[in-house]
Amino acid sequence: MTPPACRFCKTPLIHTFLDLGRQPLANSYLTAEQLAAGSEPSYPLHVRVCHRCFLVQADDAVPADAIFDDGYAYFSSYSTSWVEHARRYAMAMTERFGLGPQAMVVEVASNDGYLLKHFIDMGMSVLGVEPTANTAEAARAVGVPTEVAFFGEATGRDLAARGVRADLMAANNVLAHVPDIADFVAGFRAVLKPQGVLTFEFPHLLNLIDKVQFDTIYHEHFSYLSLLAVEQVLRAKDLRPFDVERLSTHGGSLRLLCCHQAASHAETDALCVLRADEAAAGLGRIETYAGFAPRVEAVRASFRAFLAAEKAAGRRVCAYGAAAKGNTFLNYCGTTTADIAVVFDASAAKQGRFLPGSHLPVLSPDAIAEVRPDDLVILPWNLKDEIIGQTAFIRDWGGRFVTASPVTTVIP
Repeated sequence: MTPPACRFCKTPLIHTFLDLGRQPLANSYLTAEQLAAGSEPSYPLHVRVCHRCFLVQADDAVPADAIFDDGYAYFSSYSTSWVEHARRYAMAMTERFGLGPQAMVVEVASNDGYLLKHFIDMGMSVLGVEPTANTAEAARAVGVPTEVAFFGEATGRDLAARGVRADLMAANNVLAHVPDIADFVAGFRAVLKPQGVLTFEFPHLLNLIDKVQFDTIYHEHFSYLSLLAVEQVLRAKDLRPFDVERLSTHGGSLRLLCCHQAASHAETDALCVLRADEAAAGLGRIETYAGFAPRVEAVRASFRAFLAAEKAAGRRVCAYGAAAKGNTFLNYCGTTTADIAVVFDASAAKQGRFLPGSHLPVLSPDAIAEVRPDDLVILPWNLKDEIIGQTAFIRDWGGRFVTASPVTTVIP
């Protein structure tokens, strides 16, 4: 069988990073009618690494428009910590680059307007570009101008032709979501002003490997990114990074600040240090990517042992956070309602539905006191502190919190 080609440099992909078998789409939450029909699709989830450019990438098993459709259920504003993260970003970029009322800010993958509304509050012009109609509608409802489109070179040129030129462009947690990463990056070149600043945020591949964060792998994520790989894509499209910030979000992310090749922004020491750290960790050697799968299998074994022990003890296990990463984890572990009774989530778009694959029913957090779980498994571990703070009352009846990555841990 002919191996697939790297989606950036077109080199044949002959090295497997991790094969998670067949999985349903991680954000495709089922209605009761869909569950009863029993026709839930699943697709191969096979991740490979390119030995030439070291872009880690999932096979093209699912077209993007099947993932980001009108039923897309992720709304950024439901996470208070993420909204605060966006506010701090807006303040920091405004102060650092002297943005004022004349500035134009464009966000790609703007979701429900969670970030751009902070720039509106500061009197700036904004535009969101968002491929999912339901989240774009939510953004417009709060006064954030939003175009429904998949961003790429053609979209960027169209916006520029209509006079949209940005002082600041943001693309947070979307670079990993695009099947044609080179075309996507090329779109920014057309819209960004000559001295404009473009920021990408994305989970850092180095953390995925070091902390065994395999649950961040799902069909919606086409790529798993390092500075090494991203810098090559940027330079191919006449863009370059000039600074980087290391963030705690999503288990450890990078905020890469970029500009046109000819812009005057000077490269910082932080960027040089990150390049050196990735080199020292071996991200430029194919051998580094071997051996990840056995570590993932150990995480699964740990969680299965925990569930078996809780069932034997007659304890009721529930989960919190109907997040995509949790769906990858539960399905890889073969979890069903025989293991975990329900999952609680604050998103009204998910409540009353069922998780893909595992079919756990999704309830409002208001039901926690009625269900009274003995153990509450926190699936979005990156929001652990926020969730524990909101649900600490389970300790009143002896309830415990549990995290499962990188090893199953009970938090009394």
